[in-house]
Amino acid sequence: MNGLPDRHHNEVPAAPNGAEVLVATLEQHGVDVCFANPGTSEMHFVAALDRSESMRSILCLAETVVTGAADGYARMSNKPGITLLHTGPGLGNGIANLHNAKKALSPVVNIVGEHATYHIEYDAPLTADIEGLAKPVSQWVGTCKQAEQVQSMTCEALQQATRHPGRVATLILPADAAWSATNEKTPDDPPALHRDTNGPIANSGKEQSVAQRQPGSPPSQEQVQHVAEILKTGESAVLILTSNALQEAGLEAASRLQQACGVDFLAQTSNGRLPRGAGRVFVRQVPYRVEDALAMLKDYKHVIRVCAKSPVAFFAYPEKPSSLVAVDANIVTLASESEDGVAALQALVATMNASDVEPVKESRRIPALPTGNAVTGKTLGTVLCHCLPKDAIVVDEAITNSAHLPAATRGAEPHDWLQICGGAIGDGMPLSTGAAVACPDRRVVTLQADGSGMYSLQALWTQARENLNVTTVLLANRSYAILKYEFRNVGAHRQSAQRLSQSDSNQGAIDGGQTARDLMDLDRPVLDWVSLARGMGVEAVQVRTNDQLLLALQQSFASSGPRLIEVLM
Repeated sequence: MNGLPDRHHNEVPAAPNGAEVLVATLEQHGVDVCFANPGTSEMHFVAALDRSESMRSILCLAETVVTGAADGYARMSNKPGITLLHTGPGLGNGIANLHNAKKALSPVVNIVGEHATYHIEYDAPLTADIEGLAKPVSQWVGTCKQAEQVQSMTCEALQQATRHPGRVATLILPADAAWSATNEKTPDDPPALHRDTNGPIANSGKEQSVAQRQPGSPPSQEQVQHVAEILKTGESAVLILTSNALQEAGLEAASRLQQACGVDFLAQTSNGRLPRGAGRVFVRQVPYRVEDALAMLKDYKHVIRVCAKSPVAFFAYPEKPSSLVAVDANIVTLASESEDGVAALQALVATMNASDVEPVKESRRIPALPTGNAVTGKTLGTVLCHCLPKDAIVVDEAITNSAHLPAATRGAEPHDWLQICGGAIGDGMPLSTGAAVACPDRRVVTLQADGSGMYSLQALWTQARENLNVTTVLLANRSYAILKYEFRNVGAHRQSAQRLSQSDSNQGAIDGGQTARDLMDLDRPVLDWVSLARGMGVEAVQVRTNDQLLLALQQSFASSGPRLIEVLM
């Protein structure tokens, strides 16, 4: 082998090349946004995007922003988020937020460039096991070996991503498959995404030309009847909800069941999208702290899963259980992850003769503004509730301050609440970026802890470049406060205390010795978020009091474009 392709890649083909077919196929199925950080192997794909009149291409300066933005876009648009990533290392840089997207059940299609097929054997510096990297964070992985496969495999990737409740699909495109001409012209009509035996798929014909997340399969009537029999006993029971069961219709059905037969309902600890505020049914979430969750769930004899898992602790803790429900609890499934949670809840409502019961909805409640000067987790939620715009999108990566926010904001104007579902920090600002692209007429508010914000602050640059309506509330306690909490929670502080002198033992019992504190504090130097934001083109201000925070939020909400508010806490 001489190392040269059969056709020089700079020749202009008479027929479309693989990259052009890929872009055209995405467009024909209604996909019109691509979040990208390309490299050499993807230049023909970039050229195809350059010739497109309908595909919006958005540059992100780090792959973790690319993948997080695709997740946020998918959650709010009901269409798959598309990424363009540069070979294995580019994919590797984006894996953390693909993990979050997978846990959030978001439909995402990754387009990952690869060396030309004939070049791989030479083990060039960027050669990597892309399929091996992709598999842990993807439900489907495919590699186009030649240009003739591009159209069918693009359809397959879209099909896989849009399966209920939403999946991550990764399509690997070698450079020669991108630059080579195909044997067939791009069709005038979009190729149909077929229905297979694994569940409902997007697009079964020309009338449904947009690849959208599809509803799940119908609930099992046997399971509905089984749960109904449990509820009729009057024994303590709770519904655990996530996925599409948390749509407004699902929450209203759960509220009807609570009014009619006394069953409680909760959301998982973290959820992809949760409708909240005035005019909507409020749902409590299973707490993060093990002690709080155990106290909440200990008295339920029946735990009924609706697209959710049975509640478990975020981590293993010494002398604490992993399962958060009572040891003798009866765990029952009303709807599995692949089934339609709303349909299951509505079927249960009908079976329990509760269709005429009115769900309990929140009223608009304007709280009294806090009188103290310092901003705390509790006052943050009160100030936000006071001024949050109608139909806002709140992205919550407040970490240690998140526990205070749900109760404080339950009476705010109607809004959507997005959470970090996989526990990989650094997703807040990327999620907000994608959500703002999906919903340009809605204000996005990022509640961002300072430590996790440093993982992906490049998202601010994309927000500035695209003039996105994002208000970042940067909570600056200048530490990884969640690690200090967990340091004590797992008992590690006791080991540090044993090694410290008596004079330091009190501090050691709290946050450990100097080494432990050095690994959890964000000082020396202090992060200057106002300068960081302004350096990326985002207007920024620092506040210290609740009055200053309220004024800064109101000013941001009254203007367009991005703004960052650094809150010293």
